[in-house]
Amino acid sequence: MIEIQGIKVPVSKDYKRLEQQIMKKLHLLTVPSYEIIRRSIDARKKPELFYIYTVWVTLPNEKQILKKLHNNNIMLTNRVNYQFPDSGQEIMKHHPLIIGAGPAGLFCALQLAKKGYAPIVVERGLPVEERVKKVNDFFEGAALDPECNVQFGEGGAGTFSDGKLNTQVKDKYGRIRYVLETFVKHGAPKDILFDYKPHVGTDLLVNVVKGIREEVESLGGVFLFDTKAVDIEVEQGTITKVKLLHKGCETWVQSNQVVLAIGHSARDTFTMLHSKNINMIAKDFAVGVRVEHPAIWINEAMYGTGESAKLLPAAPYKLTYQTTKGRGVYSFCMCPGGYVVNASSEEGRIAVNGMSYSGRNGENSNAAIVVSVRKDDLKTDSPLAGMELQRELESAIYKAGHGKIVVQRFEDFKKNIPTTSVGVVTPQIKGGYELGNLRQCLPELITESILEAMPSFDQKISGFAHDDTIFSGVESRTSSPVRIERDSEFLSNIKGIYPCGEGAGYAGGIMSAAMDGMKVAEAIIQKYSPESNATFDK
Repeated sequence: MIEIQGIKVPVSKDYKRLEQQIMKKLHLLTVPSYEIIRRSIDARKKPELFYIYTVWVTLPNEKQILKKLHNNNIMLTNRVNYQFPDSGQEIMKHHPLIIGAGPAGLFCALQLAKKGYAPIVVERGLPVEERVKKVNDFFEGAALDPECNVQFGEGGAGTFSDGKLNTQVKDKYGRIRYVLETFVKHGAPKDILFDYKPHVGTDLLVNVVKGIREEVESLGGVFLFDTKAVDIEVEQGTITKVKLLHKGCETWVQSNQVVLAIGHSARDTFTMLHSKNINMIAKDFAVGVRVEHPAIWINEAMYGTGESAKLLPAAPYKLTYQTTKGRGVYSFCMCPGGYVVNASSEEGRIAVNGMSYSGRNGENSNAAIVVSVRKDDLKTDSPLAGMELQRELESAIYKAGHGKIVVQRFEDFKKNIPTTSVGVVTPQIKGGYELGNLRQCLPELITESILEAMPSFDQKISGFAHDDTIFSGVESRTSSPVRIERDSEFLSNIKGIYPCGEGAGYAGGIMSAAMDGMKVAEAIIQKYSPESNATFDK
């Protein structure tokens, strides 16, 4: 194939100008067979907006064609297709057990099922269809279910987010394309295959997640929902059993291959694993607030007000700042045309996150503005010290908001006074909220850093530091506060345990978590044969 990079065409809903550029660059008279590989937006010359494309073109005599061209942006290329590794020889005594059905757990299960390993997936929450109802009821005022909420349940925390599928992970094995194609296979839009910042949206993710589960089941995998791993048994340094709790009934299940894809909020599981002497360390994470602006403010700042801007979806942004004290402040999980959601998972604590539907057509756009928290900021040397800081902040918000999200205008945040009424920005929040003084609930290092960063962000996006900008909190679940250590074979110090995904500290979002699930599955495949006499009575 021939790869053409940097094709610049005005923003449009049709591909005629793109095809004209392809013909012009290759000196062709007809449109060749081509595939869009990448599409990004160039808004540097507002109000003129452009798409920048990378395409692959298939032609006969490609080498001869290239000899006639003198363009560094045109070259030969080959598609890298994902390849399963060969299976190992060691016989499995029991089914592989995957704890958690988020992106890491689902893709680990999918790969194992495709190779005939018949995995068992244990998920403390409900199937995604039932989970959606449970979460929506919570947003409308129902009591929190600590086992099934925005954090827990099939699909993981990413199901109730913006559904971003971009990643900074380098990939030379085709895993990224494989994950994206799997999403498309199960109902995601095809443009995620080439958009620079692909997203699905929580409304479409539901069917995607369900489709992946059904594919795993069709290949012999088993899902156990409303079931939590509460204990493990270790003999001579190797895991032998996992205790599962389902509707008050405890059962020990034998397994020597246990994948811990538990998610970044499985605090009770972290505590149990720590008590079993699994090696883990505290890791850096970030804490802050959600900020909301009218989507039209962000769109105009990023795209301008020209006609072509109307053809583009709600605008994303990315902001970073280094404080005078060397503290990093940055936007995280930006949700164009989205909502702030109550992302709590423990009684007596409040955490927030952002969520967008596929259309990204909500009135506001929001993002987390968070501040880096380092290991030396924590009160103790315990691996769980970061987790305890998260709990402390979430408890303070819960008390201040009387069980609801605390909301504050930026002007009041600066003055350190409670908000009594909102201005031109109306909160768009899923779940109850109460006006108050968010700043009083946060450590000084967080508030000082945010206050220093906001004027800089306002220079980049006009209106970002408007007095009526809405802050809500606390944004505490940016990533796992621990890392469960693993070796080159993806094993922890307890043999047979495979720490995996975001919860174990090896991913940061849907894509990287899914890819890490694939890597762990590959490690199991390379060691073991799919032939097994294992049985399981569901």
